[in-house]
Amino acid sequence: MNDRQTPPARRIRAVYTDTTVTVYQAYSPALGGPAARTGRFPAAWKRDRMTWIKPSFLWMMYRCGWATKPDQECVLAVEIDRAGFDWALEHACLSHFDAAEHADRAAWKRALRGSPARVQWDPERDLHLRPLGYRSLQLGLAGEAARRYADEWTVAIRDVTPLVHRVHALVRDGDLAAARALLPRELPYPAPVSTPAVSAVP
Repeated sequence: MNDRQTPPARRIRAVYTDTTVTVYQAYSPALGGPAARTGRFPAAWKRDRMTWIKPSFLWMMYRCGWATKPDQECVLAVEIDRAGFDWALEHACLSHFDAAEHADRAAWKRALRGSPARVQWDPERDLHLRPLGYRSLQLGLAGEAARRYADEWTVAIRDVTPLVHRVHALVRDGDLAAARALLPRELPYPAPVSTPAVSAVP
């Protein structure tokens, strides 16, 4: 495989339009169902806790076990305002210390305490949920970012659990081509240039 075919070690890949970005989360049906029906997160959604959003469908499948793990049986595709997503990236801090980004651990901890968002890079997954040699974004939202995500940035919420079950069934049957054809088409996302925590190749 040549360099042209090798994905960068870190890159945001997502379904996006000129104005929105789609991210995934998994919840219990008691919370995910009302959110999908109304297109808004209900009052029961805890706005004072950190929430992690994932632009990668397959990483979400790894995290929720194809919607089989307790309290993760309902997978939501949350379409959010692209300006809000970019704001979160611009105000994010890496979730772990990186000497290339911070002078020392004390500086990183200060940045972490003052940041409403966290960037974490986790191995992307294949259809068998095995780790690949490159990483995808998880974005943690807390405080102001979590509240704005739930109440300002959310444009639409869809329950994609039936799609999850269809893709999983095809994988179990060994029909990987058909499973792959159903996957959301995630493309490299042009992160804002003023995003120090996101060392992605455009």
